[in-house]
Amino acid sequence: MQNITVKENYSLDETIAAKIFEDVQYPWEVLPKIKDFIIELGNSLPVDKFDKVGEDVWIAKSAKVFDSAYIGGPCIIDEDAEIRQCAFIRGSAIVGKGAVVGNSTELKNVILFNKVQVPHYNYVGDSVLGYKAHMGAGSITSNVKSDKTLVVIKNEEQLIETGIKKVGAMLGDNVEVGCNSVLNPGTVICKESNIYPVSCVRGVIPARSIYKDKGVIVTKEV
Repeated sequence: MQNITVKENYSLDETIAAKIFEDVQYPWEVLPKIKDFIIELGNSLPVDKFDKVGEDVWIAKSAKVFDSAYIGGPCIIDEDAEIRQCAFIRGSAIVGKGAVVGNSTELKNVILFNKVQVPHYNYVGDSVLGYKAHMGAGSITSNVKSDKTLVVIKNEEQLIETGIKKVGAMLGDNVEVGCNSVLNPGTVICKESNIYPVSCVRGVIPARSIYKDKGVIVTKEV
């Protein structure tokens, strides 16, 4: 059974949202709290570093936002982040320092830690992406099961009830997801793991491993 806790997989000093994780064990537990947390945090941000540009939208003065990007509130774009052409941020999103949200990428109810990259045609919904996590072009998080039932996290023999209908993917620090991969609802990829391109992933992927195919997961060599 893998250790899928926040403490084990995320560097909380690499997000402006560290406080939201203080009282939770697993990362998906923050999903219902993101919207209200952003509004509370946004109203406390220093005005010398952040501009409030719309209803519950705060953008760091050092961030680069292209004119064609859409940013819906509540949302916080942290320092030195880059929001590229035609990005679609639907709301309830925190984009970390130095993070990249690319062309035609869509975000909804997410926390992106610092230096996360979702740069090309990605959908990221109801998800948490750790420090320096990267999603290759066309890779997406699927956040609702086909039968619309509540998402269950399958950690080997352990089944963890989330009590939530919409749960995307939880990516630990330094996770790399290959191009055109689909991360099914409730997928947990532990820190420093890699996913081969064009993969269909579900369940829990161990830390420091390489996902090659269903049933083919190898440990990285030290």
